[in-house]
Amino acid sequence: MSSTPPQVLLGVSGGIAAYKSAELLRRLTESGHAVRVLPTEAALEFVGAATFEALSGQPVASGVFSDVPSVQHVRLGKEADLVVVAPATADLMARLAHGRSDDLLTAALLTARCPMLLAPAMHTEMWEHPATRDNVALLRSRGTVVLEPASGRLTGKDTGPGRLPDPAEIFEFSHLLLERADALPRDLEGRHVVVSAGGTREPLDPVRYLGNRSSGRQGYAIARVAAQRGARVTLVAGHTAELADPAAVHVVHAPTAREMQVAMHEAATDADAVVMAAAVADFRPVDLAENKIKKGGGEVPPLRLAENPDILAGLVRERPAGQVVVGFAAETGDETGGPLHHGREKLRRKGSDLLVVNAVGDGKAFEVSDNAGWLLGADGGEQEIPNGSKALLASRLWDAVRARL
Repeated sequence: MSSTPPQVLLGVSGGIAAYKSAELLRRLTESGHAVRVLPTEAALEFVGAATFEALSGQPVASGVFSDVPSVQHVRLGKEADLVVVAPATADLMARLAHGRSDDLLTAALLTARCPMLLAPAMHTEMWEHPATRDNVALLRSRGTVVLEPASGRLTGKDTGPGRLPDPAEIFEFSHLLLERADALPRDLEGRHVVVSAGGTREPLDPVRYLGNRSSGRQGYAIARVAAQRGARVTLVAGHTAELADPAAVHVVHAPTAREMQVAMHEAATDADAVVMAAAVADFRPVDLAENKIKKGGGEVPPLRLAENPDILAGLVRERPAGQVVVGFAAETGDETGGPLHHGREKLRRKGSDLLVVNAVGDGKAFEVSDNAGWLLGADGGEQEIPNGSKALLASRLWDAVRARL
């Protein structure tokens, strides 16, 4: 991205989820984006213009006859680096699919030539209606990114698919498209992928455990990107930093290494690709105390450890024909070699098709929003992945997996 703030058009159409666009707007502006909000008249029935103006620092208009001399309906779309519409109602997507431009938002959408991201929100019946599905397919065929919605509580007592994805997730995809415009092709449709994420916790007593610093953010980003590239995704999650379940992803919780081993092997039986991004504890306590271990008496109780199963190696051994298996290696380097050296050795030992090597320590990889590393292939290929968002690394990883499917 350039040194000037990215110019983002945030379209808001008329659905109850419009109130969540204020949080998305806050995230965009606080991260340095210059945002102009274009609500529909219906959206202004849910959220007032004053809210959008206060959060964006920009004027808000919905009609094509606002500020006529500046030709806003053409200028705003042409100047944008990214267009995001959240929520995108069935009506808005129908109008865009068929080229209507009867308000400022749809006119700007027709003039924009930058990446465009639509985050649908509507009742399940509307999302699943053949007319909506045809409009979504048409928009995607033209290069528009239409996110899969989340499942959950809708208006009233209804639940099901059609819920607006979490604003944090929409923000992550918005940032990703500014980093890489072609990061979300629909090239994994019809595929089942399994991803593990987070760290495992091996209990020592009712209040203590052995674990690690993994937040789960990289694994969650891998699952999110796969789902929005069309895959059916199973996410096996260990301990994570209270991350929200990704939209359109089936989440299985497995807090310990042995639980994760069972869950991964069950999910992988029919998977086209398996990504082992979780940070699994190498050891677990042999003895689990029924009560909290007390200190005192001057003696430190001994801690006996047993080795945990090697989940990645087991997945490689038992994989069905054609399945692509990806591992992760968090390395610090030592007197025998650097992180890349140890990554190459791990790839040789594990036998996976691909291995992502991350250099960790000094604020790298763990508990941060960005990541970098190397992507190693069993065929000898090596690709350096420059520092960027974890979603960007995920998109590069799925490119490599897709090439091997």
